[in-house]
Amino acid sequence: MMKFLGNHILSVSQFDRDAIAKILDVSAQMAPYATRQKRCHVLDGAILNNLFFEPSTRTRVSFGSAFNLLGGFVRETVGEENSSLSKGESLFDTAQVISGYSDVIAMRHPKMHSVSEFAQGSSVPVINGGDGANEHPTQALLDLFTIQSEMFRFGKSLDNLDIVLMGDLKHGRTVHSLSKLLSLYNNVKVTMVSPQALQMPDSIVSTLTNAGHQVIITDQIAGNLACDVIYQTRIQQERFASKGEADLYRGHFSLNKAVYQKYCKENTVIMHPLPRDSRPEANELDTDLNDLANLAIFRQAQNGVLVRMALFALTLGVEDKLTQYEKPITWHTNKAI
Repeated sequence: MMKFLGNHILSVSQFDRDAIAKILDVSAQMAPYATRQKRCHVLDGAILNNLFFEPSTRTRVSFGSAFNLLGGFVRETVGEENSSLSKGESLFDTAQVISGYSDVIAMRHPKMHSVSEFAQGSSVPVINGGDGANEHPTQALLDLFTIQSEMFRFGKSLDNLDIVLMGDLKHGRTVHSLSKLLSLYNNVKVTMVSPQALQMPDSIVSTLTNAGHQVIITDQIAGNLACDVIYQTRIQQERFASKGEADLYRGHFSLNKAVYQKYCKENTVIMHPLPRDSRPEANELDTDLNDLANLAIFRQAQNGVLVRMALFALTLGVEDKLTQYEKPITWHTNKAI
């Protein structure tokens, strides 16, 4: 199994099944702290530097919240224009300096492979929060944690999974990373529903097929949604040359209650990495699904805190010390698992 202590988390390619099982197990242990049943200060005094050079809400706040929930301090830089990168400083030099102020760094950057380049100059662990259209390893791990949790309700597991990936599969780094993780499991069926111009990259398809999994590539919704999980994605406008080009594909694969009732199984779980584009011309995941018990998108987002807490604990070597640093909650809270 991979060594977590002191190491970077840059790509899902680092993980085997044992490493993933360890991450998911530690993530589950974080639930009492995330739901405010208890608090934990195992990282009291530690500093996370959150470097987000691309717009983000959920991922950035999730990383910060995860670190705070373990008792640590968070410093943030948001936007490349607010950093010395705008003055021509290299990623390596930035890493050399910022790692001197930190115990761990979480980073998002719009350029592919930029986080790995940054990590070469860092003296502390760097966790990839998304690098362009390349990878989003922590999202893939929280997606896997969510699938495992949702399937457990129906007596199923990550093996023998029937999943549909739908939307912008060309630019969606979340589905790229998730597909790589799914390739480690057994007897997975992956149906990829997208416009032909936005199909999954061949390299990702090959990863699944070479692992012996069934892959179906289609541009049709009808007849292809009767599965265990639908993972819907938005059109990644920021990856297109122009808004006009993105508009050519927007709204073609909308999922609403009528489509769900017509084509999905009774227990089909719906996931989405968020944000969903609720504008009428897009609306890839309709709000009329909000009262559906199998809409897991908000549970999915909350699971991101658990998984990121686990990665901080593992890379900083405190995963076995959590209960030693527990304290009771002293304020009113309505949170629940």
